[in-house]
Parts: sequence; structure tokens; C-alpha cells
Amino acid sequence: MTHPPPSPGSVFFNAAAVARYTEGPPRVVPGFADMHRMTALLLAERVPENGRVLVVGAGGGLELLAFARAQPGWSFDGVDPSAEMIQLAGKTLKEHASRTRLHHGFIDDAPEGPFDAATCLLTMHFVEVEERRSMLAEIHRRLRPGSPLVVMHMSFPQDEAGRSTWLARYAAYAVSSGVDGQDARRAVSAIDSQLNILSPEQDEAILRDAEFSNVSLFYAGLTFRGWVAYA
Repeated sequence: MTHPPPSPGSVFFNAAAVARYTEGPPRVVPGFADMHRMTALLLAERVPENGRVLVVGAGGGLELLAFARAQPGWSFDGVDPSAEMIQLAGKTLKEHASRTRLHHGFIDDAPEGPFDAATCLLTMHFVEVEERRSMLAEIHRRLRPGSPLVVMHMSFPQDEAGRSTWLARYAAYAVSSGVDGQDARRAVSAIDSQLNILSPEQDEAILRDAEFSNVSLFYAGLTFRGWVAYA
């Protein structure tokens, strides 16, 4: 039996879908585990051994687990609007509970910091453009000057032909990873109608508008792009 890949929005508030969440991202995000590893390495360039890291969109806890295993001296604050996903993150991070604090809510509900770094992975494509600007400004405000932010989400050309091509590639990759073809097509339809996907150029501009500097692409996996930038 196959399960559909993570589809937009509502799945994160559905207990049955949340229970299967950890199966989804590795199937639909090329190089999922390596992306986490690269993120930890980018953060470690500037985060001290006892650094404090803010993880926005932390539900599920998969990136927090990767960071905690890579850096035993770091502590973490994770925030996510889904109570079900926060609960799952708590289970995922059980062995690292002493240095991980999880917060139910949005960026405004996160501690004030200051933090030595922040991440926002597989989250921004759920957020409307104006809300992204506000979210990035709030992340920036919580970081020490010069601290890194790593973001990764769906980002590809938004002209009609480009959008169709890249969504077809998303479906093809999901099917090649074992996702049922009908489920992949349903996921693409939901992504096309519900997610707030921008072009890479627009994504980089929004980061700069939020006063992040040295915006650099570090990851590109079919429909997904990742950047590191600095407060």
C-alpha cells in the first residue's frame, strides 16, 4: 500500500495524515537527508558549540533531529502552528528533549532570542507573499547580527509552461520513489491550486527585502530550492 505525498495545508492538522508524515518528505524531496546535513554544516560555519537555533515550521521534528544529532552542544526552539505536528516532533525528539523547546503557534509565538541561527525548511510555500515578508522580518529581528538563516521550499519558474513542466517533474519523482500515480496526480493538483509558490528570483528578492544579506543558493532538487542568507 502506498500513501500520498504530503499535500498542502490541512494534512498537518489531520491526525491520521500526521501519523504518516515522516514517510512523505523523503519520497518527494530529492536528497532530503542530505539537505538536512548540508543545512547543519552551513549553520555550523557561524554557530558556536553552545549555540541556540530557532527552527520555524518545526512540526514533525525531522530537521531538529538531524541538527541535534550533528551538534550535541546546540539547543533549539521549534515553532509550528499545528498542535498535531508539534506532538509528533516531541515524540521524534524524545532523546534530545532536554535541549529542545517546542512552541505551538506562529513566528510571533517564538521566543525573542537572540538566536545564533534559524531555519525554515519546507514551510514558506504554505505562506502567502505578504505574510512571508512579515515572517522573515520577525525571524531577522530574533537573530544576532551576521547569523545565518537557511530556507528551503518549492520554488520554480512561474510562467504557465514552466509551472506545468516543473509540477510534472514533481509527480514523476514521487512516482519513481514509490508513490502511487493517482496519489501523485492528486498531490500535484492540490499543490497547483493551494500553495504559494514563487520563482527563485522572487524568493531571493523577498529575503533581501527582509534585510538578509549574501543570499546564496546552496540546494536545488527539481521543484525545491534552498538558500542561506545572513542577518
